[in-house]
Amino acid sequence: MKKRVECLKFPLKGKWVAMLAPSFVVDFSYPKIILQLKDLGIDKVVELTFGAKMINRHYHETLENSKKLVISSVCPGIVETIKSRFPQYKKNLILVDSPMTAMAKICKKTYPHHKIIFIAPCNFKKIEAQSSKNIDYVLDYKELNEIINKFQLNKKKYSEVNILFDKFYNDYTKIYPLSGGLSKTANLKGIIKMKEVKIIDGMDKIGKFLIKPNRNIKFLDVTFCKGGCIGGPCINSPLPLLLKKRKLLSYMRVANKEKIPAGKKGLIKEADKLSFKSEYPNK
Repeated sequence: MKKRVECLKFPLKGKWVAMLAPSFVVDFSYPKIILQLKDLGIDKVVELTFGAKMINRHYHETLENSKKLVISSVCPGIVETIKSRFPQYKKNLILVDSPMTAMAKICKKTYPHHKIIFIAPCNFKKIEAQSSKNIDYVLDYKELNEIINKFQLNKKKYSEVNILFDKFYNDYTKIYPLSGGLSKTANLKGIIKMKEVKIIDGMDKIGKFLIKPNRNIKFLDVTFCKGGCIGGPCINSPLPLLLKKRKLLSYMRVANKEKIPAGKKGLIKEADKLSFKSEYPNK
């Protein structure tokens, strides 16, 4: 089956882009992980944050014009569960790409001859990737950790170089892995009242809401896992959610101090002519 880790032979040959979900800092050291991925044969390493920025623009536009309940579709765990358990809400899922799919489209435009690997904290991304022509493989954090250990890259002494992601920096969307990260970064003030937004993490609580919804809620910002993506089932770290959150916020503070060359910054023009409207939730 396409996109399975068993199909990959490391170190990789040819041209590859690795897209890292920003929750990676819960399990892997930054910027060491960039060097480790390059040692595995990946020549371009980017974070997902620019893709999140682009889909935020579509959420803003949709919520500005929608009269019905809108349910976020950034989390494929939510999409798959609604399709199977709450099909009456399928029509409420916003038809906008997830950050993974949006970023893959951007990377394919920028690096048309590269294959793309997404590195994820959950297995639901593998389900979503099957419907994408832009994503070649998905590795979860547990699989990546096994590969790093196999090649003893955790034991390798990397020099303290000022290495950066190859492209597409966008710092403020680094909080996407946290519950409510979407609604906090989509610039919703003035287009929807905050009392009309409901942030829920964990499918048990989401299910209770969908069974007995509050009719005053216009936007559900929801994630399948408690805490958001930092609570994903393929994360290796045994830390409690609070400490995982602190690790991500600490990473944000470090990243905000980095001096990013102009050519590495994610610019809206680099996503020109790309459509981020998705059919995935309705498949």
